[in-house]
Amino acid sequence: MNLKRIFGALLTALGVGALIYAAVVFTNTSGSNQDIKSLIIYGILGLIFFSSGISLVRTTKDES
Repeated sequence: MNLKRIFGALLTALGVGALIYAAVVFTNTSGSNQDIKSLIIYGILGLIFFSSGISLVRTTKDES
């Protein structure tokens, strides 16, 4: 059981969730400042979590 791979998978799942939520906010937006701010925040956080999780899973070697 590799802790780095589990943490990478968790970060990836959080990133996907944030990107999906950003897409939902984008489809339901009315153009107010609050909608645009939340769209930008969740989109950027989703991209950061997703990319860091994927890179953590890819660079961790399987040692048993």
